[in-house]
Amino acid sequence: MDSLAQLPFPFYICVLALAGFSWNAWKFREEAWGIPMLAVLITVGAWYLMDPIYNGYQAYVNTFGEGVLSTAWWEVLLFLISLAVFVPPVNRKLNGRLSASGSQVFMAIRSNRIDSDEFQDQIQMLSKYLLIGWCALMAVGLWKIDFDFMSLFFPYLAGDLTSPWRRERLGGSFDSILAFAGYFQVMLTALWGVVLVLAKRPRIQMTAALVYFLAEPFYLFDRTRNTMLATLLPGLMALVTLRIRSSVMMKIAVLGSAFAMINVWFLFVLEIRSQSGFIADAFKSGALSAVQTEGGQQKKKHEGFNMFEELGYINYFTDKGTYRPNWGTRYFAELVNPVPRVLWPSKPLIGVDYAIARGMAYGDMFAKAGGVVATVSTGMIGQGVVNFGRLLGPMAAAFLMAIWVAVLARQDLLGHDIGHLLLYAIGLVLTFNMGRDITLLTIYPFLFGWILLNWLNRNKVHPALVQPHETRSIR
Repeated sequence: MDSLAQLPFPFYICVLALAGFSWNAWKFREEAWGIPMLAVLITVGAWYLMDPIYNGYQAYVNTFGEGVLSTAWWEVLLFLISLAVFVPPVNRKLNGRLSASGSQVFMAIRSNRIDSDEFQDQIQMLSKYLLIGWCALMAVGLWKIDFDFMSLFFPYLAGDLTSPWRRERLGGSFDSILAFAGYFQVMLTALWGVVLVLAKRPRIQMTAALVYFLAEPFYLFDRTRNTMLATLLPGLMALVTLRIRSSVMMKIAVLGSAFAMINVWFLFVLEIRSQSGFIADAFKSGALSAVQTEGGQQKKKHEGFNMFEELGYINYFTDKGTYRPNWGTRYFAELVNPVPRVLWPSKPLIGVDYAIARGMAYGDMFAKAGGVVATVSTGMIGQGVVNFGRLLGPMAAAFLMAIWVAVLARQDLLGHDIGHLLLYAIGLVLTFNMGRDITLLTIYPFLFGWILLNWLNRNKVHPALVQPHETRSIR
């Protein structure tokens, strides 16, 4: 309440803009782009508008001053207005006549389409290829960790978790392949969660349950919350929107219960991380009881919801002259990230210049850690500012997110194919993680899923999943 009383006038303008544009997006939900745009707006609300309330606005005033923060608020507003302007034309340009088919997700909700034999045939066919891919990946992973089954599949019993894909920040040789394998594993795990929810044939249900409950602990007992969300939420969304046939209140109750459990688990993860401990070992030893409340208030806050603070730092450093916009270099570094460093030794580093400005520099710039203790997320809007400055930056970020909205809308419009429906669920979840940065490092699971689906469709590997007009639209 103290933070609310201290918030300036531009903050409330941003709130009104967010509310108005959210209502407009909801009105266009049947045209497929409304829900993805709403996901982007919710992301901005969480990372930017809730940040000063949750973390205390006065602390930001003391650090940056009112002038710097006022500039940051106008940048947030410029992003919101630009997003609202860009989304409709970008969607029309990318999706064209396909937009006339309308949202397939809402059609599936109204028609109970998941009960049909055609839909279940698609799930059965897709699960076969997912199983082949997952088994092959796990065989390589087990080989990499000397067949340590327990730490990979049962970390809560082993008290340890070993990743087959870990590497230094600056990879050597073909370490990028290890990174890609890790993102591919995220994609497969998330898809199995959705298959588990939507499958109605006993054999597919049992297979999906077995695979998912072997695969998910790898993320649940790790220290990275964004991969937890990426693998947990797609299945939860499918459960609430497509599987549960009860009233809206029942769906809200399921969502509320799920997020309450996720919140408790995240607080536990933060507690153990602050002690530099291992999640699996702490869970095995019964340390979950460390998550407590006092007077109805949580003892610890969730870290990382501070992208407005980072926007304040960016403007503060810009005013002091210690940081200058890099005019697209950061976006270019994100774009060429898939190129293995062994093929391009001087490939641009992502975010190292800003990390140095934030005081994270140490040692040799060409060391394996990139010459920094850690990189620092600039935020969805701040990333635009570090690339193109205070005016063009928020507009550039809004344009990129408008493209992302259109890409997700396309998955919805092609949602009569179960593959696109699964990609849609994954993409919506990853949108929230993009609040920290618009980066391929976040959307790789979606990208790999799209590449796999595109290959299957083009080669007609699974004709049950593709109608002829869908194949033409992908080409």
